Amino acid sequence: MTPGIAMPDEYTKENVGMVEAGCVNMVHHINTIRKAGINPVVCINRFYTDTDEECKIVRKAAEAAGARCAESKHWELGGDGALEFADAVVEACEEKNDFKFLYPLEMKLRDRVDLIAKEVYGADGVSWTPEAEAKAKMLEDDPKYADFATMMVKTHLSLSHDPTIKGAPKGWTLPVRDVLIYSGAKFLCPCAGTISLMPGTGSNPAFRRVDVDVKTGKVSGLF
Repeated sequence: MTPGIAMPDEYTKENVGMVEAGCVNMVHHINTIRKAGINPVVCINRFYTDTDEECKIVRKAAEAAGARCAESKHWELGGDGALEFADAVVEACEEKNDFKFLYPLEMKLRDRVDLIAKEVYGADGVSWTPEAEAKAKMLEDDPKYADFATMMVKTHLSLSHDPTIKGAPKGWTLPVRDVLIYSGAKFLCPCAGTISLMPGTGSNPAFRRVDVDVKTGKVSGLF
């Protein structure tokens, strides 16, 4: 989809084939969640253009993969439209789970990234630029970073580093070009592919000057 341009017919008319193709990606995410020992819940965020047959396909694929699945029409009906989904979440939370982390904190950075690439993204492995690998080795050898968590930086539009590759791609390698260090949050962030980063919040962010008068509802401090 492109902002400012009408949505293609595939998004406003029934297209069972496209939905079936997309379910491959959903099932991959379900399997990732189950690896963590968590009981997954899939929400079908239903809009008025979604047909019964399309929703049936999603539900069937989700349940076959071992997830609960619920339909939600909160876009159309507000809170009442999300009751089925809310009940499914409550049921999943009440069930015992066997949560486990993907890797121990003691694991070296490059080993973590390799594990994440294979187990979460479905890659065959990782390739590092010389600069990124040298930086990763320096971080591994410095005890100051031993308890830093790992947060991957890549596109959200694909399991891979390439936003144009959809579904659950096979036979690819994750390219890491840099490792960012966020000492305040204690994160090491390997960067894969081309991606723009959000600017950080300033030391005196504007939201501190925004207020709402609870009697009149008037908002102040926005401008």
